[in-house]
Amino acid sequence: MADDPLFYVVAVACLVVAGIMMFGVITFGRGGEFNRKHANKIMRWRIGAQFIAVVLILLFVFIRRQTGQ
Repeated sequence: MADDPLFYVVAVACLVVAGIMMFGVITFGRGGEFNRKHANKIMRWRIGAQFIAVVLILLFVFIRRQTGQ
């Protein structure tokens, strides 16, 4: 599994989602003007990145099943 380049792409996509989520939680915890101004934008970035990660995971599973590995 680790020899498949798509595995690394999926892993990076998941890490990006986690990073955006952590950034959003930190800014929410601090509050202030930055949070009021950018909270919705950060949430949209997370949802978009999460969508891409889920699609990549499904593609990875589909390809692995087709090749029988």
